[in-house]
Amino acid sequence: MAESDSIDLRRAHVDSLAGVFKRCGCRNRETGRPMGTACPDVAREGHGSWYYRLEVTPWPDGRRRQLRRGGFATAEAAHSERDQFGATGERGLADATMTVDQWLRLWLATLVHLRGTTLSAYRSNIETYLIPCLGGVLVRELTADRIQAMVADLIRNGGVSGHPLRPGTLRHVHATLRAALNAAVRRGLLPANPAWHVHVPTGRRPHAVVWTAPRIAQWRATGQRPPVAVWTVDQTRAFLEYIHDHPLYTLFHLIALFGLRRGEAAGLRWCDIDFEQGLLTVSHQIRQYGRHIEIGSPKSEASNRVISLDGATIALLRQYRENTADIIDPESEEFMFTTRSGGLLTPQHLTHLFRALNDESGLPPIRLHDLRHGAGSLSLAAGNDLKTVQAMLGHSSIVLTADTYVSVLPDLACRAAEATIHHVLSTAKATGARLRGTPGISATAA
Repeated sequence: MAESDSIDLRRAHVDSLAGVFKRCGCRNRETGRPMGTACPDVAREGHGSWYYRLEVTPWPDGRRRQLRRGGFATAEAAHSERDQFGATGERGLADATMTVDQWLRLWLATLVHLRGTTLSAYRSNIETYLIPCLGGVLVRELTADRIQAMVADLIRNGGVSGHPLRPGTLRHVHATLRAALNAAVRRGLLPANPAWHVHVPTGRRPHAVVWTAPRIAQWRATGQRPPVAVWTVDQTRAFLEYIHDHPLYTLFHLIALFGLRRGEAAGLRWCDIDFEQGLLTVSHQIRQYGRHIEIGSPKSEASNRVISLDGATIALLRQYRENTADIIDPESEEFMFTTRSGGLLTPQHLTHLFRALNDESGLPPIRLHDLRHGAGSLSLAAGNDLKTVQAMLGHSSIVLTADTYVSVLPDLACRAAEATIHHVLSTAKATGARLRGTPGISATAA
């Protein structure tokens, strides 16, 4: 075959069907670059595959945009799918060519009903993890395998910092993608949600541990600290005594003994305190994400709660009201707690303040939220049942209360151990048996 005939034949395979062409993966031996449609063998049957090119809606900045798909065995198959896209109309074409990046941004813009903190978390997961990993993939071509590969990559290589992601962060990223793809299914972009078939390591929720003497010694020697830790009764008392003269002592008293969240404590108003009945109503909280401040309802339905206060706390609140009467009008809707200048007290400010006070006190370090953990443990140690502690903390599930927020304090554990051995020894005495492995303790000794 003459070279001119070969060129004409190759051109026929490029131009014979508008927008449909054949190409292969061969590379030029001299340059190493792909030859594509210029390969001498492209016209040969079985060599390469067929593609189609389709002009679609330009990018928002006006740049030309094309959809190109390949891997078809015949020109007719490529042309058939191209015609199907062309027959769907502008909306159908836009949906068919929508990338994960475009859909995530479109979905995010529709979430006007969400709280700012939730929206901020979604946006962070999308910008930091999902778009860099999956943004260029067409929504209709997104599969469980692709998502699973993303999860594996994040576990191995991590995100922006390069450190492997913790299971909790992975679950949040996966939950964000799952929610976005649920909306894509409702829109008709996907027949089913592939994220439902992806395995994400669950990890374990860290349990709060108590700052016992051995743990304190290890912390002082190594600097290592548990991810979640609570103070003992004596340590909590020591902290409250240390900050007794601080203007916000009353606020920290409420968090340490009644388990208020920091935003709930900052959102308290005088109308939330019933001095006659000794009740505190949690109905507002201050939320903060970045520099944005939001005043709204508590975290969940169960967080809207009424807490019974003891006489000492009522007296403390009365004294605080008298001391701040010239700054905060008790009859107004103003917040009970403010900054020294009278400004709004933000959750972030409270976190920084507590960290500084904790360091100054010389006590082992805990987070401000751990003070809430400790309130649940102290309430349990005082003899209250889990249901009471659940109601005080505002949990929707008693399992959450038992599994995460309630630590066993040393003195409570000792009493439990003593009660157990007493019960065993009493049983042995009643049966006249000697306890194996307990030297010198028999039924008569018990």
